Amino acid sequence: MDRSITLGEFIIENQADFPYANGELSRLINAIQLAAKVVTHEVNKAGLVDIIGSVGGTNIQGEEQQKLDVFANETFINSLVNREIVCGIASEENDNFITIQGQNNDHRNKYIVLMDPLDGSSNIDVNASVGTIFSIYRRVTPVGTPVTMEDFLQPGNLQVAAGYIVYGTSTIIVLSTGNGVNGFTLNPALGVYYLSHPNIKFPEDGRIYSVNEGGYLQFPQGIKKYIKYCQEEKENRPYTSRYIGSLANDMHRNMLKGGIYMYPSSTKNPNGKLRLLYECNPMAFIIEQAGGAAIDGYNRILDLKPTELHQRVPFIGALVN
Repeated sequence: MDRSITLGEFIIENQADFPYANGELSRLINAIQLAAKVVTHEVNKAGLVDIIGSVGGTNIQGEEQQKLDVFANETFINSLVNREIVCGIASEENDNFITIQGQNNDHRNKYIVLMDPLDGSSNIDVNASVGTIFSIYRRVTPVGTPVTMEDFLQPGNLQVAAGYIVYGTSTIIVLSTGNGVNGFTLNPALGVYYLSHPNIKFPEDGRIYSVNEGGYLQFPQGIKKYIKYCQEEKENRPYTSRYIGSLANDMHRNMLKGGIYMYPSSTKNPNGKLRLLYECNPMAFIIEQAGGAAIDGYNRILDLKPTELHQRVPFIGALVN
């Protein structure tokens, strides 16, 4: 870990990667990293306080909301709103996007954030890893007017920054502004993130495949064949199967160790299950910046034109050979 470079210092030193921000990038990322500290604290005491389990309701996805889902969602939203950095937020946990006014009730802010505030939240009850995924765009509607759905339904290739946070044995923020991928690990004693994983790239000799094999019988034939290929005892195979159930954590391991992640379509979920705007797009942005590729089985994820806020797509991310 490079203890001489903090996340804040890194953002300031690389401000040129965000040419239109005028200091807004450091403020926006600062809001995200502060929220991540609060969520880290709550995750780490989950077994000691009444924060695990269901709240008794469902989100727009029809999925049972966990208490930590709600807590993380409110924490990130409040952190972003209170610093008057963004003009709009979309979250997995909210039915619709949130319009945010700036000072004097104006709409002068230029950036929107889309997020999955607690990826893999069902892991909390068994003390397994969870994460956060976020995506940042410049608005496309005129500054000074309220944001509209048009601002959120942008293809992933227009992202100006994206990242994810892993809450595991340590808390790590992995971030890209379109000029490589870097990881920053939280020192809990100091409350500071230090550059720990500079210039992350997929290893070329990865032998991990990550997929929920419980859905094997419902997968397309091509995915079934590839899984059997991974399992064959031939040449440098079989590959190792690793699946956590948190996109941020699964992809983080595979980018560091080398491997492929798959959440394909199925007879149960013919359009896939992962959400395009705040899961697949930001992760595809990171994957490509790390030397990999992300597709829906046929098309580049970042080229897909979104049609709805909570749109689902199949997702495959891996190194390009």
